[in-house]
Amino acid sequence: MHEFIVKTSSRNEFVDITDRVRALVQESEVEAGLCTVYCPHTTAAITINENADPDVTEDILRKLSTLIPTRENYRHIEGNSDAHIKSSLVGNSAQIIIHNGSLRLGTWQGVYFCEFDGPRTRKVWVSLIKTDR
Repeated sequence: MHEFIVKTSSRNEFVDITDRVRALVQESEVEAGLCTVYCPHTTAAITINENADPDVTEDILRKLSTLIPTRENYRHIEGNSDAHIKSSLVGNSAQIIIHNGSLRLGTWQGVYFCEFDGPRTRKVWVSLIKTDR
């Protein structure tokens, strides 16, 4: 397992971590297998989405904030229930195929760390599984 740190600067933001994950795969010399990117936090998430146009991630954040407002009649005393809900909806991990030593992402795809309760210093865990093909 590998771990790296992501420092966020806003309450809600997407951080493109594709290059960091790609570097771990290349350093591992795994030619074929699976890469799992995991977020061990209950108010953050991992997703794969378009990384060519930054408006896409801004649109996602804006829609999530509309659907799940920061302040509502939540019972959780810490005041970050919206972040827990967003994290649950987006998900805490993504799995990517490794083929010929590279991540098999689509042309416009990137891997994102999704912050919903920042700014914070967060961890990302990456596990690589080698397969025969």
